[in-house]
Amino acid sequence: MDVEAFQLFFSLLALVALGGAVAIVVVRALRGRSVAAAQIADAVDDAALWIAFLVAATATAGSLYFSEVANFVPCQMCWFQRIAMYPLSLILLIAALRRDRSVRWYAGPLAAAGAVISTYHYLIEWRPSLEGGVCGLGPSCADIWFRELGFVTLAFMALCGFLTILVLVVPSTRLEAR
Repeated sequence: MDVEAFQLFFSLLALVALGGAVAIVVVRALRGRSVAAAQIADAVDDAALWIAFLVAATATAGSLYFSEVANFVPCQMCWFQRIAMYPLSLILLIAALRRDRSVRWYAGPLAAAGAVISTYHYLIEWRPSLEGGVCGLGPSCADIWFRELGFVTLAFMALCGFLTILVLVVPSTRLEAR
């Protein structure tokens, strides 16, 4: 497969992850009103750590592909996003193996920080005037390697990953009671 095919693949994967995160929030909200929603929410909650690990590992692999194979040089904001995402792969793997729901206390803030950075980076891509000298050496944070479907960029994909991880590691009411 060529780079353009990977761009589309990872863009669609990010949108699926974001759609899944929204669906999880909706199903959790409907848990008390619908038996089906409760069953779906319970199933997702039981697998949440493994799914969160898969999201983090896929995001890590994707970022490595784009920088090491496609030769997209990461900007400073991309590096900050990587600093938040890469450890999440290992942290969430260990948490999933140990069934450690308390991972929310350290994975949650890391994912939240990554989401804030990704949001700011995405805004800079659309409004380069917001950069304000934040980016130092290397490529400008306003540079865009690709924009799939008219809006999906690397920063947007990172944001989708961080938000999905946040939704998955923040426990539902049922898990809090355990």
